[in-house]
Amino acid sequence: MTMEETSQTEWDEDGRLEVLTFDLQTEKFAVEAVLVREILDLLPETVVPGADRLVASVANFRGKIIPIADLRLAFGLPSADSTMDSRIVVVELDVDGVQTQIGIRTDKVHEVTTLHRDASETPPTVGLRWRRDYIRELVRTPQGVIVLANLARIFDPLLGGRGTTPVLAPALL
Repeated sequence: MTMEETSQTEWDEDGRLEVLTFDLQTEKFAVEAVLVREILDLLPETVVPGADRLVASVANFRGKIIPIADLRLAFGLPSADSTMDSRIVVVELDVDGVQTQIGIRTDKVHEVTTLHRDASETPPTVGLRWRRDYIRELVRTPQGVIVLANLARIFDPLLGGRGTTPVLAPALL
């Protein structure tokens, strides 16, 4: 999947989408399961001086250095210490024909589940505390709402996109 393709939700012909769900603070997020390469215990990270705050560190993943992203910053959530449940979800995005891996630090990984298009809505234009373009869909489930993150839009400026700086939401007080 290219960065452009990942900016649209690709429901199957039956209106379903397989996703991996995870927590950031008290919010439940999801990314498409086809983007996930691996779920890891936390790895030792090296801070990169001058790097964008969203991906301020890197880790050695099977002999390859990958950036580690903290999506809390994109969504304006406060920083949190790692716990025993914290994990890194390694996703792979196509950037100009090159498969690029990025680790996403999470508070807890839940499961691969199927979301249904008929339970989804686009983000509202009013009342949302996050950037609308960072969210593809809000999906209702019996357990609450799942935020389907738009990784292409979040990482695009960092991966040679429009040449703009990612806009990080202000942290909640």
